[in-house]
Amino acid sequence: MAKMKISLVSLGCPKNLVDAEVMLGHLPQDRFEIIADEAQAEIIVVNTCSFIQDAKEESIATILDVADHKRDRCRMLIVSGCLPQRYQKELAAQLPEVDLFMGTSDAPRIVELIDRQFGLKESSTEIGLPDYLYDHSTPRVNSSPFYTNYIKIADGCSNHCSYCIIPQLRGVLRSRNIESVVSEAKTLAAKGVREINLIAQDITAYGADRQDGTAIEPLLRELVKIEDLDWIRLLYAYPDGISEELIDLIASEEKICNYLDIPLQHVDDQILRQMNRRLDAQGVERLLTRLRQKIPDLTLRTSFIVGFPGESAAQFEKLLRFVEAGHFERVGVFAYSREEGTGAAKLKGQIPARTKQSRLKRLMKAQAQVSFAHNQRLVGRVERVLVEGFSEETELLLKGRSARQAPDVDGCCLITAGEADVGQLVDLRITDSAEYDLIGEIIEGSAC
Repeated sequence: MAKMKISLVSLGCPKNLVDAEVMLGHLPQDRFEIIADEAQAEIIVVNTCSFIQDAKEESIATILDVADHKRDRCRMLIVSGCLPQRYQKELAAQLPEVDLFMGTSDAPRIVELIDRQFGLKESSTEIGLPDYLYDHSTPRVNSSPFYTNYIKIADGCSNHCSYCIIPQLRGVLRSRNIESVVSEAKTLAAKGVREINLIAQDITAYGADRQDGTAIEPLLRELVKIEDLDWIRLLYAYPDGISEELIDLIASEEKICNYLDIPLQHVDDQILRQMNRRLDAQGVERLLTRLRQKIPDLTLRTSFIVGFPGESAAQFEKLLRFVEAGHFERVGVFAYSREEGTGAAKLKGQIPARTKQSRLKRLMKAQAQVSFAHNQRLVGRVERVLVEGFSEETELLLKGRSARQAPDVDGCCLITAGEADVGQLVDLRITDSAEYDLIGEIIEGSAC
């Protein structure tokens, strides 16, 4: 029997990507062939995001785009993830092109659902409770480059920020045990992975639900023992959960990247209270001071929301001045999205879309100047860089990432001289910089 060709499009964050890889891992290799070209697939899966309005619009547009393939080879279109978890009834009525809807925790059932769907004449919706958590024994198809990977150490969230829909889509916090995470990291390292990126909605909350001593600090103490790993990167650390022990670990352990992603969302106390954030502006300033004192060479990333309900011009200007002060090397900015089912959606003082976009542009323009200044200070230094292949702009240049640059969200290092293989670590002398990218030359004999 010929294998059925299946293609998957994954949208949204790395956490969503891991879900997609787990879904693919549950497809028996003797029955299914995973391909990249949707035009040649008999089954297409779109794994969606619905965190904010822009993500919902991208998901719908992608679904409609790939639905065109049903005129040719495609026999089944599946939509999975956050969008159907949130809008199962509405989607079934509005997207007749879709044969099967699956929720955020239904990946292990994909074969069962496909088989059942082929016996039906109409589309169906199979949405379970958001309570699934993969572990080291779960089959998973790696779609990342061979030298890097994401490990999801927990799913769900119990923080209940007033603007956020995640707890409804992903459920409450559920943490893997330390042994499971370490086992997965060892397996990846044995396959050639040199960089692991630890992800969760909030890595500092990791283990709080287990009440058995599981926490991010003891996990890191075990991970740094894995010989073949070079970089361990921490993503999405909530500011109020960053302990002195964690700061000391980052400062003292060479394998833990001097990089931290701390989503602040705002710096005005009134806005922070309405967002249901637990750390005020003064607490943020104290945290940043401690981090810079103990880890002088630290690269920090954050995200901000502009146009939150009631945000005055003065409150925005306060945020703008904070960004201009250069506290963060990396900043992502989102225009507030009014999401039904959240506390903030009921607040008075909703900000017009034009104002939100104007504030977003001003904040990003300010951060571009900050980022460029930070990068310029690196000119003349030597950075350890992970080589990723040829630049998208030209095959005359190699590119890579330093420990200061997380995959997919930060800039890259453009390599103008020297040779190295993909997946090697090299010493790169920085010769120039752009707003987000570094430019440099490989030091001969440094590749390993």
